[in-house]
Amino acid sequence: MRLPRFLTPSTVVSAHCDLPCGVYDPAQARIEAESVKAIQEKYQANTDPEFRTRAILIKEQRAELVKHHLWVLWTDYFKAPHFEKYPNLHQLFNEATKLAGAAGAKGSLDPAVGDQLLSKIEEISKIFWETKQA
Repeated sequence: MRLPRFLTPSTVVSAHCDLPCGVYDPAQARIEAESVKAIQEKYQANTDPEFRTRAILIKEQRAELVKHHLWVLWTDYFKAPHFEKYPNLHQLFNEATKLAGAAGAKGSLDPAVGDQLLSKIEEISKIFWETKQA
């Protein structure tokens, strides 16, 4: 069965991501990671048990959001040509998501772990913006 001519696309386009660029940004992960680090610092500076319990809960939620935003970039934005050009990109995402997870910021109250996470996100961000310029 043939489609009517008006249903046939007149222009075919392709994109390297789910939607045209502009919907992905590592800033989302960075903002949540900054929150994680700030909470780690506030936790260290406060001895109130109720405050500390709330801080842990919120920190873990924010760390989970960091992982989510990193996974979206890793699985939806970056494509095979990016991984070919930046061979360390898979490893970088793996390290960053682990730093956001239970073995990292989600499970740690040490602001130094928050700094490590922010550093990895900054490395990913540099690559991201290089690919956006291309």
